[in-house]
Amino acid sequence: MTGVGVALLRDLLITTKDGDWGKDEPRDGMVPYRVIRGADFPGARVGDTSGVPRCWLNGDTVARRTLQPDDILIETAGGNRDRPTGRTLLVTNRLLLSLDLPATCASFCRFLRVDPARANPRYVFWYLQYIYQRGDMWEHQVQHTGVARFQYTTFAASSRIPLPALAQQGAIAHVLGTLDDKIEVNRRMNQTLEAMGRALFKSWFVDFDPVRAKAAGRRPAGMDAATAALFPTSFVDSPMGKIPKGWECGTLRQLCDPQYGYTASAKPEGPGPKLLRVTDMNKEPWVEWEDVPHCEPDETRLSRYRLEIGDVLVSRMADPGKAAIVEEAVDAVFASYLIRLNRRWPRDSYFVFYFLRSDQYLAYAQSVTSGSVQANMNAQVITAAALLIPPPAVRQRFGDCILPLRQKIVGNLQENRQIAILRDTLLPKLLSGELCVGAIKP
Repeated sequence: MTGVGVALLRDLLITTKDGDWGKDEPRDGMVPYRVIRGADFPGARVGDTSGVPRCWLNGDTVARRTLQPDDILIETAGGNRDRPTGRTLLVTNRLLLSLDLPATCASFCRFLRVDPARANPRYVFWYLQYIYQRGDMWEHQVQHTGVARFQYTTFAASSRIPLPALAQQGAIAHVLGTLDDKIEVNRRMNQTLEAMGRALFKSWFVDFDPVRAKAAGRRPAGMDAATAALFPTSFVDSPMGKIPKGWECGTLRQLCDPQYGYTASAKPEGPGPKLLRVTDMNKEPWVEWEDVPHCEPDETRLSRYRLEIGDVLVSRMADPGKAAIVEEAVDAVFASYLIRLNRRWPRDSYFVFYFLRSDQYLAYAQSVTSGSVQANMNAQVITAAALLIPPPAVRQRFGDCILPLRQKIVGNLQENRQIAILRDTLLPKLLSGELCVGAIKP
């Protein structure tokens, strides 16, 4: 940028302190806190703080490490050969309100508190994002042992941050922050849509609301006549208790044939199809394909393990019982810790997927893995889960009702990818001064 001031990062700060991990269990004189790790940065940035751990910290010293809105967290240890340390996270009021306890950052991070009279904290955050994207953090990374460390002191003493007028700083931060906000809104919408899908499964196949309504002489709420006609008007006794007449007690194996996944090494970039792993499906009940790495199978294995729209997968190790469904046309295969449940009736995809998302199945997965040194489920155990099997027409109608919800989820994911591309394209242009805020069309 030209015609603007410049300051060292260290000179813009009111204070900065290392984080604290504390203890995993309560002790005298300690208080519970949520402790944000570098691993939590990607999720927390878009509003997902569900994985932030609780720890107990020294009650006499924790106050000076308590995070405030507009603090910036910087990762000072971690990284790998493809990603340096130095990632940052902006602490927003919304992030803090999403936590049930006060928060600090972990010991492999530190927080920066910018003096708002000297610089807009959110502008400084975006500038740190810009130089990370540019690759500047590599020169401040050292690795003497197995853990890469970030030389924060030399970084803060040498990083010169251009400072346009505070109003311009605020405008730049607003443009980029608005794009992040839209990504978070779409993510929250997806959570609502997913909750609606689970609620419908529970209503039809756990609580039997349509059958109960018809048995009482009422029309099922919110259901058209054709759908209501698919449900019986009475219950019968069964090994699973009272169930709708004409429905069957069975196991998942009656609907699916299991197939083990492909053993391969993952690499961050292509060529080759994406390799879906447990870690790629244990965050949200949808797949964010942009984060999935690649592999290079031969043609035989590619044909055998290629994923198709409607495929349902379940984890057998690492996070046993976790399920995912393929809803986009992506060139991908699935890894060895996953099992594909090949449906005998293709339109059973969403019935099987939401059964795997049900409290009943999650309790089953917990019960068969508890007590194991390494939690795992083989194909036989996974498909031995008991379930109530409605007639095909009911299962198909469930899928028809769920499809619009899931299509909206996929649409939001695709929109978020485009927004992220736009944000990451604007970031260097705005922060370098190549593009001014006024040139961006609303």
